Amino acid sequence: MIKVAVCGALGKMGKEVVEAVNNSNDMELAAKIDIIGDCYKSIEDAYESVKFDIVVDFTQPKSIFENAKYCLSNGIKIVVGTTGLSDEQIEELKSLSTDNDTGCLIAPNFSTGALLMMRFAAEAAKYFDNAEIIELHHNQKKDAPSGTAIKTALMMGEAKNNFKLNNCPEKETIQGSRGGTSYSDIQIHSVRMPGYMASQEVLFGSSGQILSIRHDSTDRKCYMPGVLMAIRHVVEKNDFIYGLDKILN
Repeated sequence: MIKVAVCGALGKMGKEVVEAVNNSNDMELAAKIDIIGDCYKSIEDAYESVKFDIVVDFTQPKSIFENAKYCLSNGIKIVVGTTGLSDEQIEELKSLSTDNDTGCLIAPNFSTGALLMMRFAAEAAKYFDNAEIIELHHNQKKDAPSGTAIKTALMMGEAKNNFKLNNCPEKETIQGSRGGTSYSDIQIHSVRMPGYMASQEVLFGSSGQILSIRHDSTDRKCYMPGVLMAIRHVVEKNDFIYGLDKILN
């Protein structure tokens, strides 16, 4: 049995992970970690009391980097679902994972539909010179843009280095109107609104046509097959992965 600790266990995603692990035939919930409730208050406290194989972290952007560094520095495998890590932080975690021979998987999104949306966008990027991303989330999401939007832009940017072909010179009369500029000059627009859970639309344009690739998540349960897949992969392969798309067959 894979012994799993869930960090952020009382959050919306954490509760779903706890239930998914409990319902899995090859996993055992070894520890619940959260700053509230009847839980271990930190990964350190939990690991001193209960030995587990892997941590699944769905906490907050402000704490995930230190949590991941602690795990990898102490030989604890980790699956990271919290977004908000910078490119530099991801590279540092990759080095820690390699140096300490400890598996780590960081995934901006665990939904198979979202992963396919990203894959389709990366393929379409080869054939269009203009593209923008609109991501829409609930108004309790603290980081913007979303990790999914950043990862999508990164994948699209591998096709070319400029997605603003023939755009005229722009001047924002209200700062931020055009969103944020990401990889390969892809504009990302972040919407935060009650009623949404997680949605993303990638728009491609060329003369006479628009291609729209969109994915909507309406229930957090859609992430759980991907989370369980990530746990099994890290325990078995013990490698560093950024993006669940890397292990999606």
